[in-house]
Amino acid sequence: MVGRPDWKTGCKNGLADLFAQEKTDDAASSGARPLADRLRPASLGDFFGQEHVLGPGKPLRLAIEHGKAHSMVFWGPPGTGKTTLARIVAQATECHFIGLSAVMAGVKEVRAAVQEATQLRGHNGTRTILFLDEVHRFNKSQQDAFLPYVEDGTLTFIGATTENPSFELNNALLSRARVYVLKPLDEESLKSILRRALADPKHGLGKSVASIDDGALELIILAADGDARRALNLLELAADLADGAGIDKKIAEDVAQGSRRRFDKKGEYFYDQISALHKSIRGSDPDASLYWLMRMLDGGCDPLYVARRMVRVASEDIGNADPRALRICLDAWETVERLGSPEGELALAQAAVFLACAAKSNAVYKAAKAAAADVDEFGSLDVPMHLRNAATKLMKDLGYGEEYRYAHDEEGGFAAGERYFPDDMPDRKYYHPVPRGLELKIGEKLQQLSKRNRDRQPVPDRTERKNAQEKDNQ
Repeated sequence: MVGRPDWKTGCKNGLADLFAQEKTDDAASSGARPLADRLRPASLGDFFGQEHVLGPGKPLRLAIEHGKAHSMVFWGPPGTGKTTLARIVAQATECHFIGLSAVMAGVKEVRAAVQEATQLRGHNGTRTILFLDEVHRFNKSQQDAFLPYVEDGTLTFIGATTENPSFELNNALLSRARVYVLKPLDEESLKSILRRALADPKHGLGKSVASIDDGALELIILAADGDARRALNLLELAADLADGAGIDKKIAEDVAQGSRRRFDKKGEYFYDQISALHKSIRGSDPDASLYWLMRMLDGGCDPLYVARRMVRVASEDIGNADPRALRICLDAWETVERLGSPEGELALAQAAVFLACAAKSNAVYKAAKAAAADVDEFGSLDVPMHLRNAATKLMKDLGYGEEYRYAHDEEGGFAAGERYFPDDMPDRKYYHPVPRGLELKIGEKLQQLSKRNRDRQPVPDRTERKNAQEKDNQ
């Protein structure tokens, strides 16, 4: 929790004291606090990036400029300014700021914040902003704890999350807060942030770095991957290695080594990238498929997870148009298990290219979904007697397997006119092969078999015949 002003002094003076104290702390402990924290912007004038929500005339900028706070959620990757924007909103709207992290806080801390906000509101009408970082880590019950106080105006809620709010936040909370999507910072924004850090003699590195090569700056920006905090941390580490001299490309290479691109295993970016890989394969683009595959592996994705997903793609998007796809994916999976990384990853690349280039069909996928829907609709229908296995004499006496036609004894190995669906269910046609790849031939064969079924005299309904026989026996 950040430091708070004394509520008895009022919001405006309290905030002034708060930020003044932060500046004093910066001057006194610039060597102890990380560069990214020392350079945290206190106004929009020092904030770089996010023009899509902070540009002239945009709702968030207007709210800040007019000093009108509303409940909001900042959704974006790390280092894009979520916490900083929350502080700027509090300062611009002259609201008391209470900061909590869902990693460390719970309902107890929320109740304490509510009590503090209630006291301020009752004393002099001061409004309070409750900022909850990593809000997605609060479960549904914890999120419900502060909803009544957002509703009655005791708190203005600002949440920050790296996860999709649609999945992680209560609908009730989402209905009371506007979601602002923050994007990874572009190269120009990161360059401006780093140059500000290098030029600032008080809070930045203006006194400790003689110069920086353009190539070194580009390397740090590339390694930061849209994350301002990471960029400043890398710059600070490079300054330490330079030890008062200039930062050259060699130093930048040393500090950037091992930096991974944005991936966030099992988070929003994880699913976005696997979706991009799947859709690139479905779209028959081997080059884009390779890019997304390598992007995920570079970010630290488990190669076995990718292998499992590609097996799914082989059945969902290729199916019987090219049955080799499934075998190739299974072979790639086994290769990764045997060889590990990075050797086994080449087999994944081979499989991805084959999948992208193969003939496409989702006929099996659609057929399976349609059959599953009928299972749900018709319930547990009995297996027709002629399809049951007569394993014992009793079962034979009961009519199990009676009048079953053994297809291998029929012309062409096909029992034309035979019926295999339950007696109380109409015939269905789920599988519609596409005119591509092997399914072109499969479709032609099924058309021939369908014609033979139509040409054959209908087989009398077995249930009707059995009822008639039972009537005769009586």
